[in-house]
Amino acid sequence: MLLPRVLSALVLAPIAIAAVYFGGWLFGLFWAIAAAVALWEWATMSGGLRRPGWFVAGIVYAGLLLAAPVLLRADPGYGIAAILLLFAIVWTTDIAGYFAGRAIGGPKLAPSISPKKTWSGAIAGLAGAMIVVVIAARFIPQTQIGALLAVAILLSVVSQAGDLAESAMKRHFGVKDSSQIIPGHGGVMDRLDGFWAAVVCAALIGIARGGFAAPAKGLLIW
Repeated sequence: MLLPRVLSALVLAPIAIAAVYFGGWLFGLFWAIAAAVALWEWATMSGGLRRPGWFVAGIVYAGLLLAAPVLLRADPGYGIAAILLLFAIVWTTDIAGYFAGRAIGGPKLAPSISPKKTWSGAIAGLAGAMIVVVIAARFIPQTQIGALLAVAILLSVVSQAGDLAESAMKRHFGVKDSSQIIPGHGGVMDRLDGFWAAVVCAALIGIARGGFAAPAKGLLIW
């Protein structure tokens, strides 16, 4: 399973980064497609219109998946930096957690929800995110590294919680993956569960501090 995961990541990551760089309608289209596929996966898992409450929740989920990154990227001063930092935090949390969990093992993080996740993986993922932010902070003028590190810790934890939340949903509906669109990963929801939680949290922080006009600045500059 590792090789398909790596190959898929090598294809998708450059596309996602290119969309961030070019911004505008291309970035919006990228996330609109992701949100549409995520809504389809959500509806397929949960029974679609036969369960209207779940379907409405799926619309909210997909809407936030589209709105949060688009809002942050629209910040003309810090939009690119905010999204790339989010990618770095979530991807590092995921990769470090995956390899540390397999190499170290130990007590399970939430065995009733996700039997493969361990505390060692969770801690390694958090540590990896902290290291990435310490390095990235050197390239973000005017930020306070202590505050940005606290944000990174929060977003890493939230990212892992998002992963567990989707695992709980899949377990509830008796499915292994949200779909089979992405080789080695499953579906769009499987790939973006942690990012969804982190970007929504980041957008809320940014809006609270920078308003709708400068949410990325509000997230990064302390």
